[in-house]
Amino acid sequence: MLFRYRGSEGMVAWAFHRISGIGIFAFVLLHVFDIFLAGASPKAYDDLLKFYASTLGRMMEVLIGAALFYHALNGIRILLMDFWPRLTVYHKQMWYMNWVIFFAVGLPGAFIIMRPALGL
Repeated sequence: MLFRYRGSEGMVAWAFHRISGIGIFAFVLLHVFDIFLAGASPKAYDDLLKFYASTLGRMMEVLIGAALFYHALNGIRILLMDFWPRLTVYHKQMWYMNWVIFFAVGLPGAFIIMRPALGL
């Protein structure tokens, strides 16, 4: 059946790593574009900064932060397994530990970013 998933944590980690990498690439392109605007059209740049300060802009900032943080944590997990191959036996536990760290550090970070949009 087409919609029956047969992978496990390793495949999900691989997919999330690729998706977060694409998100990081898109962020870099956007960052280059907004720096271009600073020199080309200061008014457009000021408008873009207003968008970044809006609720939607802050939500996008949280998403890119999540992509960066997940990509970094998963990259560290992969490096550890590359340097110490015996750790591959524990790849599932390491992946779950990534999620514990991701939420323990990421949720307070997201709250700090979103606090002005929430009126706090």
